[in-house]
Amino acid sequence: MPGQQQCDDVYPSRQGANEFSERLDPTVYAPISRVAPLSQQQIDDYAENGFMVLEDLFSDVEVKMFQQELERLRHDEKIKQSGETITEPGSGELRSVFRVHENSALFKKLVADSRLAEVARYVLNDDVYIHQSRLNYKPAFRGKEFYWHSDFETWHVEDGMPRMRALSMSVTLTENFEYNGPLMLVPGSHRQFAACAGETPEEHFKASLKKQEYGVPSDEQLKKMVDSGGIVTASCKPGSVIVFDCNVMHGSNSNITPEPRANLFFVYNALSNRVVEPFCNQPPRPEYICSRERIVPVVG
Repeated sequence: MPGQQQCDDVYPSRQGANEFSERLDPTVYAPISRVAPLSQQQIDDYAENGFMVLEDLFSDVEVKMFQQELERLRHDEKIKQSGETITEPGSGELRSVFRVHENSALFKKLVADSRLAEVARYVLNDDVYIHQSRLNYKPAFRGKEFYWHSDFETWHVEDGMPRMRALSMSVTLTENFEYNGPLMLVPGSHRQFAACAGETPEEHFKASLKKQEYGVPSDEQLKKMVDSGGIVTASCKPGSVIVFDCNVMHGSNSNITPEPRANLFFVYNALSNRVVEPFCNQPPRPEYICSRERIVPVVG
């Protein structure tokens, strides 16, 4: 059922100023007494940096299955005509296919895989559901960049996600080299909220998913964060998983190499953190971008 705004906006953004505010939420919600599905060092690193890379989580056989499913979805005419895909600005090549956990039996099973879901449930200390899922392609030669942003800023303002109790998992399906537009992250940037200037345009998602211009930090904000934390490039082999907090600052360069990049992207949100009405003067984004009507706990 549609969410109703029942809570205060504790992370105001797009209200006229670029400024920082203190994060009011934990990064790792699990109590010390709870047994972790990862090592304590991994949990500590995640809490400190806002992300971690789990190398070789899936076997070569599993990765091959994922890649075959990726190609099937990529060429599915029904999906192409669904309105739930994003194309590259300029070239028109496919950039993202949304709601893959509902359009693919294989990926529906994957979101519930204990190697992913147990980590999400532990970090968020709650039952979880999929806020958003998609396949991200970055084609060879002309794959466009995606500018620096905090996902939470958009999910809060445009989707009505109340608090920072969500995380993303990017399952790498191709080699993510340092040079083919891999994910870049700013360690420690998740510990403060970068409020952005400007107002949310009507149907902003139609433009922002191709090129984001609202809900991005100012040059001064970005410099301050990078001066403090630096930049880490998440280069890794197929079958690895990049787990990152909803508020960590991240982006990716364009891909002008012959090596395409493709990743699965799952957003796990705590069931207690389900979306309310957006914290802006715009209607909610479509269901395929933000689960609102169909919030189903991940079981498995």
